[in-house]
Amino acid sequence: MVTAMNKDLVLHAFTEFASGNHDILRPLLREDFVEHSPGNPSGRDAWIEFTRNSPVAAARLHLKRVIAEGDLVMLHYHLLAPGDERGLAVVDIWRLADGRIAEHWDVVQPVPDQDQIPNGMF
Repeated sequence: MVTAMNKDLVLHAFTEFASGNHDILRPLLREDFVEHSPGNPSGRDAWIEFTRNSPVAAARLHLKRVIAEGDLVMLHYHLLAPGDERGLAVVDIWRLADGRIAEHWDVVQPVPDQDQIPNGMF
Protein backbone atom coordinates (compact mmCIF):
# COMPACT_ATOMS: atom_id res chain seq x y z
CA MET A 1 0.00 0.00 0.00
CA VAL A 2 2.83 2.44 0.84
CA THR A 3 4.54 1.62 -2.46
CA ALA A 4 1.40 2.43 -4.45
CA MET A 5 0.83 5.69 -2.54
CA ASN A 6 4.44 6.79 -3.06
CA LYS A 7 4.29 5.90 -6.76
CA ASP A 8 1.05 7.86 -7.20
CA LEU A 9 2.46 10.91 -5.38
CA VAL A 10 5.65 11.04 -7.47
CA LEU A 11 3.79 10.35 -10.72
CA HIS A 12 1.30 13.14 -9.94
CA ALA A 13 4.16 15.54 -9.14
CA PHE A 14 5.98 14.64 -12.36
CA THR A 15 2.85 15.11 -14.47
CA GLU A 16 2.07 18.47 -12.88
CA PHE A 17 5.68 19.69 -13.15
CA ALA A 18 5.90 18.58 -16.79
CA SER A 19 2.74 20.56 -17.56
CA GLY A 20 4.29 23.74 -16.10
CA ASN A 21 2.98 23.67 -12.53
CA HIS A 22 6.25 24.19 -10.67
CA ASP A 23 4.38 25.15 -7.49
CA ILE A 24 3.54 21.45 -7.03
CA LEU A 25 7.01 20.96 -5.51
CA ARG A 26 6.57 23.03 -2.33
CA PRO A 27 3.97 20.88 -0.55
CA LEU A 28 5.61 17.62 -1.68
CA LEU A 29 9.21 18.19 -0.60
CA ARG A 30 10.31 17.96 3.01
CA GLU A 31 11.93 21.13 4.32
CA ASP A 32 15.10 19.13 5.04
CA PHE A 33 15.10 17.64 1.49
CA VAL A 34 18.48 16.09 0.56
CA GLU A 35 19.84 16.35 -3.01
CA HIS A 36 22.59 13.96 -4.12
CA SER A 37 23.32 15.40 -7.58
CA PRO A 38 26.60 17.34 -7.85
CA GLY A 39 26.09 21.09 -8.06
CA ASN A 40 22.43 21.00 -7.00
CA PRO A 41 21.51 22.39 -3.57
CA SER A 42 19.80 20.53 -0.75
CA GLY A 43 16.94 22.02 1.25
CA ARG A 44 13.41 22.43 -0.09
CA ASP A 45 13.49 26.16 -0.82
CA ALA A 46 16.98 26.21 -2.34
CA TRP A 47 16.25 23.17 -4.52
CA ILE A 48 12.93 24.58 -5.77
CA GLU A 49 14.55 27.90 -6.67
CA PHE A 50 17.41 26.09 -8.43
CA THR A 51 15.00 23.85 -10.37
CA ARG A 52 12.76 26.73 -11.45
CA ASN A 53 15.79 28.46 -12.99
CA SER A 54 17.28 25.35 -14.60
CA PRO A 55 16.75 24.08 -18.17
CA VAL A 56 14.43 21.34 -16.88
CA ALA A 57 11.77 23.95 -16.08
CA ALA A 58 11.35 24.81 -19.78
CA ALA A 59 11.90 21.30 -21.12
CA ARG A 60 9.40 18.78 -22.42
CA LEU A 61 9.44 15.63 -20.28
CA HIS A 62 8.32 12.34 -21.81
CA LEU A 63 7.88 9.65 -19.16
CA LYS A 64 8.91 6.17 -20.28
CA ARG A 65 8.62 4.07 -17.12
CA VAL A 66 8.01 4.19 -13.37
CA ILE A 67 9.32 1.64 -10.89
CA ALA A 68 8.46 1.76 -7.20
CA GLU A 69 9.43 -0.31 -4.18
CA GLY A 70 8.67 0.74 -0.62
CA ASP A 71 9.94 4.27 -0.02
CA LEU A 72 11.71 4.56 -3.42
CA VAL A 73 10.22 5.64 -6.74
CA MET A 74 12.24 5.68 -9.98
CA LEU A 75 11.27 7.62 -13.10
CA HIS A 76 12.92 7.07 -16.50
CA TYR A 77 12.16 9.80 -19.02
CA HIS A 78 13.28 11.70 -22.10
CA LEU A 79 14.05 15.37 -21.41
CA LEU A 80 13.99 17.70 -24.41
CA ALA A 81 15.20 21.23 -23.68
CA PRO A 82 14.25 23.95 -26.17
CA GLY A 83 16.55 23.74 -29.21
CA ASP A 84 17.91 20.28 -28.32
CA GLU A 85 16.63 17.74 -30.83
CA ARG A 86 18.04 14.60 -29.16
CA GLY A 87 17.76 15.53 -25.50
CA LEU A 88 18.74 13.62 -22.41
CA ALA A 89 17.86 10.25 -20.97
CA VAL A 90 17.15 10.79 -17.27
CA VAL A 91 16.60 8.47 -14.33
CA ASP A 92 15.39 10.14 -11.14
CA ILE A 93 15.24 8.22 -7.87
CA TRP A 94 13.08 9.71 -5.14
CA ARG A 95 12.95 8.55 -1.51
CA LEU A 96 9.79 9.37 0.39
CA ALA A 97 9.20 9.61 4.12
CA ASP A 98 5.80 10.14 5.71
CA GLY A 99 4.17 10.95 2.37
CA ARG A 100 6.69 13.59 1.29
CA ILE A 101 9.82 13.56 -0.85
CA ALA A 102 12.92 13.37 1.34
CA GLU A 103 15.82 12.61 -1.06
CA HIS A 104 16.72 12.67 -4.75
CA TRP A 105 19.38 11.04 -6.92
CA ASP A 106 19.65 11.21 -10.70
CA VAL A 107 21.55 9.81 -13.63
CA VAL A 108 21.60 11.92 -16.80
CA GLN A 109 22.93 10.82 -20.19
CA PRO A 110 22.87 12.69 -23.53
CA VAL A 111 20.95 10.77 -26.18
CA PRO A 112 23.51 9.92 -28.90
CA ASP A 113 22.96 9.67 -32.66
CA GLN A 114 20.50 6.94 -33.61
CA ASP A 115 23.24 4.87 -35.30
CA GLN A 116 24.97 4.51 -31.91
CA ILE A 117 21.86 3.05 -30.25
CA PRO A 118 20.37 0.40 -32.55
CA ASN A 119 18.06 -0.79 -29.77
CA GLY A 120 16.98 2.70 -28.69
CA MET A 121 17.49 4.62 -25.45
CA PHE A 122 13.97 4.13 -24.19
